[in-house]
Amino acid sequence: MQNQIFLLIALPLASSAVLLLVGRRADKLGHLLATAVSLSTFVLGTLQFFAMQSRPTEERALTQKLFDWINVGSFNVSAALLLDQLSICFVLLITGVGSLIHIYSISYMEHDHDRRRFFAYLNLFIAAMLLLVLGNSYLNLYVGWEGVGLASYLLIGFWNQRPAYATAAKKAFVANRVGDVGLSLAIMIAFTQFGGVSFEEVKAGVPDASSIALFALGAMLLLAATGKSAQFPLQSWLGDAMAGPTPVSALIHAATMVTAGVYLIVRSNFVFDASSSARLLVVIIGAITILFGALIGTAKDDIKKALAASTMSQIGYMILAAGLGPIGYAFAIMHLLTHGFFKAGMFLGAGSVMHGMNDEVNMRKFGGLAKFMPITTITFGLGYLAILGVPPFAGFYSKDKIIETAFNIGGSKGWIFGGAALLGAAITAFYMTRVVVLTFAGTKRWSADSHPHESPILMWLPMAILAIGSVASGYLFTKGNSLVNWLQPVVNEHHHEHEGELLSPMVISGLALSVVALGVAFAIAKYRTVPVSAPENVSAFTKAARKDLYQDSFNEAVFMRPGQALTKSLVKTDENVIDGAVRGIAWSTLTIANGLKKLQNGYVRTYALNMIIGVVALVAVIWVVTL
Repeated sequence: MQNQIFLLIALPLASSAVLLLVGRRADKLGHLLATAVSLSTFVLGTLQFFAMQSRPTEERALTQKLFDWINVGSFNVSAALLLDQLSICFVLLITGVGSLIHIYSISYMEHDHDRRRFFAYLNLFIAAMLLLVLGNSYLNLYVGWEGVGLASYLLIGFWNQRPAYATAAKKAFVANRVGDVGLSLAIMIAFTQFGGVSFEEVKAGVPDASSIALFALGAMLLLAATGKSAQFPLQSWLGDAMAGPTPVSALIHAATMVTAGVYLIVRSNFVFDASSSARLLVVIIGAITILFGALIGTAKDDIKKALAASTMSQIGYMILAAGLGPIGYAFAIMHLLTHGFFKAGMFLGAGSVMHGMNDEVNMRKFGGLAKFMPITTITFGLGYLAILGVPPFAGFYSKDKIIETAFNIGGSKGWIFGGAALLGAAITAFYMTRVVVLTFAGTKRWSADSHPHESPILMWLPMAILAIGSVASGYLFTKGNSLVNWLQPVVNEHHHEHEGELLSPMVISGLALSVVALGVAFAIAKYRTVPVSAPENVSAFTKAARKDLYQDSFNEAVFMRPGQALTKSLVKTDENVIDGAVRGIAWSTLTIANGLKKLQNGYVRTYALNMIIGVVALVAVIWVVTL
């Protein structure tokens, strides 16, 4: 099985290349080829998982060297893949959810004349994402990291004939590149400090590194994570990225790409374990994003943007857990996996609603759809109960563990971060109930030309499978501490435990369920009647939430406009100083030349006289010097 690891990447990459190179000749069968390849990759990943289970714990991790990549002086990097307990979790998530989204897209994109190209981009994304999680070094990971950025740009801007969609793709691309600078710098720091960039080399060098170097490395890795995972302060692109087709939102912005930052932090656990300052910074960013995303979600009328805000907030929980140290890594991954099920299912459910409502996304124009879309309602509802953390659904197991761990880190930090996580759960219950009530409950508010109907089987079947995961995955991951024990060799979950319990698990679960109940009740009471048009006379907070808490305004004021002003000043400096100096030299040369050319009058006698004068002057100088 070791020699087959590369096939996980090679198969979807080859499929993408074939579909792009063959062109229109593959229009009829391209989507089927892409789906078959994605399913084959999932099967291969499943076989690798069972083979890994059959081996002793110490022999489960496999490394496959493909070729020598870089050999420059002391800098030696091989193109190699690492399949261990952590990466296999992502392999199964990427290929499993990715395959379901492929099946869903066959029907969803049926009438799009560029469907083949869409599936080619999907497979390119899966290949890049698999390279990201399978690379055995930060440099190999970086290649997949940038590949994911390219593929997401192509998918978000798939309908680029619409200027707003093209702008959204560019915004996502630029924001991600800002974060990518962090990963580039992290690689440079790793090489200068440890002499290599593989995970093993960095891990081996950590004990001897200075605290400053470890903090700098951790901070740069966190910067990269904030860009890719849409965390504060690089979160502004996620809502606009909903411009892409709904399957893209489910694949990229729910289950895979936005979780890459969580993977990076957990994979670099040895760095953050050695730097308490870097770890604290991770926790702070996670806590801020939990509340930031949740507050934005309370005022969104666009169903996809409401779910995008939810994704931002839920990944904040994962980042928060990852920053809590060894005890939190496994819980971060658990929530990542459960979130992949219920959030992907809800995004596909949103696509199903749009399919039945002529691509309408404004929830104020829905209402009462449960009667017309029963399967969509049930599958979406199961995901809704999972994200709320209602037992026995998946989110109950993963989110409660994060809240419990946050409280039990001790001291004032426990109250602050645990309280933030608990408050986030309450707000989540409010805005997700708002989504369900506005969409599926109440009376109909749609226009006369809308004819809501249930989606075809190829759309609702993946939703049903994801709904099953939303129900059962949490229990399976926690039964016998299965996921914690599975990840322990990679993340050192038992390296240290918290000193004591600030609050018992029963108390925390009770508090979580209580605040969730309050959030649900408040939303139901508030949205008994829903106006078709959003009210204009609203609070300042609602206005701020509608505008994403002015994150774009802040970026424009702090970064864009000063950047534009700086650019203009640099252009003027270039034109007036640098170009001016060049033009000055040219003018001086021309002036001197124009003066000298007057000496050339065309008369031979004048030239002879000048020569005689020169000779006489030369003789005179020699005579004076030799006296």
